[in-house]
Amino acid sequence: MTAKNGKPGFWDNLIPLKGGLFGEQLAGWTPGLAARSGLGCRIIANEMIEVAPSVFLAADVYVPKAQGRYPAVVAFAAYSKEVQAAGAPTGSNETGSPPVFTDRGYVHVIVTRRGMGRSGGDDAVYLNDTDVEDHVKVIQWAAAQPWCDGQVVLFGTSYYGLTQPQVARLRPPALKGFFTNEMCTDYFRHIAMFGGAPQPDFFALWMGANFTPLQFRLHLAPLLRAVVSHITNSPLKHLWWPQLKKRMTRIMKAFQRQVPTPQTRQLFASLMLDGKTRATSILPAGPSGGLADIEVPFVVVQNAGYLNLHQFGAYDLFENAGTPKDQRWLIIGPATYDLPVYAWQLEALAFFDHLVYGADNGYAGQPRVRYWREGAQDYRGASDWPLPGRIPLRLYPASAGVDGVTHRIERMPGAGGVNRWAAVPLGATVTAGFDEVESQRLTFELPIEEEMELTGPVTLSLSFSCNEIDSYVLARTGVVSADGGYQILSMGAIRPACRRIDAVRSTSTEIAIDIDTPEPLTPGVPVTLRFSLTPQPVVLKPGERLRLDIASRTDLLRSDVSHGHAQFDMQVPPYYARNTLHYGPDTFIEMSVAL
Repeated sequence: MTAKNGKPGFWDNLIPLKGGLFGEQLAGWTPGLAARSGLGCRIIANEMIEVAPSVFLAADVYVPKAQGRYPAVVAFAAYSKEVQAAGAPTGSNETGSPPVFTDRGYVHVIVTRRGMGRSGGDDAVYLNDTDVEDHVKVIQWAAAQPWCDGQVVLFGTSYYGLTQPQVARLRPPALKGFFTNEMCTDYFRHIAMFGGAPQPDFFALWMGANFTPLQFRLHLAPLLRAVVSHITNSPLKHLWWPQLKKRMTRIMKAFQRQVPTPQTRQLFASLMLDGKTRATSILPAGPSGGLADIEVPFVVVQNAGYLNLHQFGAYDLFENAGTPKDQRWLIIGPATYDLPVYAWQLEALAFFDHLVYGADNGYAGQPRVRYWREGAQDYRGASDWPLPGRIPLRLYPASAGVDGVTHRIERMPGAGGVNRWAAVPLGATVTAGFDEVESQRLTFELPIEEEMELTGPVTLSLSFSCNEIDSYVLARTGVVSADGGYQILSMGAIRPACRRIDAVRSTSTEIAIDIDTPEPLTPGVPVTLRFSLTPQPVVLKPGERLRLDIASRTDLLRSDVSHGHAQFDMQVPPYYARNTLHYGPDTFIEMSVAL
């Protein structure tokens, strides 16, 4: 076990921890020489950090073998720290691999919030203000340790990513910058309520995977973690990971059957039953609206593969942070789904080397925006997002006849007309052969005659009516290849009774919807629905077809995680209904042609 003098324990380090690099690492470039390298890794396990009288947070501190003072990379979340370094394929492994950081001259500090594992204090709602204040104290603590040179940066994905803007707003003096991946800024609209409806599928999975009694009491000796790391991070991962990925849907359903702690279950009930408005939601608001308080440099990475989670926050942060324009970077990467998330470690290290070591490695000259182009399979750079000089492209769905056929997308508004689709609640009873008489989605296609790049925000406007007082509308774009293959691109959703635009919270990429005061539909009377889809830069080529699908259930437009996308089913629509799309100038999809 770890020595009481704070030095790495002998048994903890008997077997060296094996590092892991997996997935996307660099956004289309090769950095110059690393500032430091070859420094090895040792663990100081279960360091206790005092954040309040008699309240200590448990941390694992990974230091280079070479004695010295180094910058610290801090990762803070509500998850157990016990398996982070092992590389076990769990959804909470989002801190990166410690030996990757220590070998390059950084101390990697992984901290667990109050109430989890060996950390003291009470478990509470996620992302609360006390967590943010504790995070600041952890940064101050790390900066004062004998193994730290006084500089602290932040790294992590998802939960570990979205805590970073929160704490950056408070401007702790030791914090020099952060690198955040797949994060959110408005917890109400980006996590709890997708398109105006709660996400029980995601929350049940997430809580069952991470907040069971076992997770709270889990203690895994560092020696055992090291042994596991040699298995999970071996070259054999390229063989077993694709096989595991094919079974991921089944594994995720198994996590949903796990029983979380009673307090976690109560949080779930509050989110699903009571948290339908900002005033009644138990989740904190998040940093959106206060991002101008952030001053330190940062890199934010967006994964296009998450369709109803982790979306739009990256664009909000990049657009509205107070950080000087020449010290913020946005990376829009390819759609991917990986457990654990080992992506972007080399990109982060290049950024940190530039930031805290002053390395002349080329990072300062990188474009402020780099984005992956689906179809071309490459990265392009830009000076801003949305791209300067882009040309708006407005395309109009048009009817090709009966509801169930593939309809058209045209360059000009059509003469009018309607098509309808059936809105059937998830899991509802229908007769055998129901889909042969009633279509549950509308499909539109545009043949591509010349190559073009569509990069930027995606907005859908629909003239819509329903024979009920509310429904649910999902839209998905994709590309059909010349040989008939299909690649999903983007997705968005809206609850028609909650269609008022929240102009204050909207950004240049996302139309925020105000769902606090529903306006029930008048059956049969058209209204205009205007909402955003997730951006996915794409190069379309002659012979391909751009496809737009509209439906009322997420499972009907599902993309399996084995294809690189993570998408969570939702309990929508609320009732059986017949939805109607009215064609004309108010029904269109708007994208941008990149020059």
